[in-house]
Amino acid sequence: MDTVNDLWEKLGSLSEDESSHVLTRLFTVYEELLQHDSQSVEARVFFERLGHVVSLCQDCNLNRR
Repeated sequence: MDTVNDLWEKLGSLSEDESSHVLTRLFTVYEELLQHDSQSVEARVFFERLGHVVSLCQDCNLNRR
């Protein structure tokens, strides 16, 4: 398994298209997990954190305008 630092390096080397693909794939992995177990704490935490990060990014983008 990669270390956190290894993953940061790999993420940093991805193109924009590849980064979008990684996010999409992560989303579908956790979506499938929820479909199989609607009480999955792991999946629920992922989506809660994802929603929070998206909101933060949207707020930052609004403040730049």
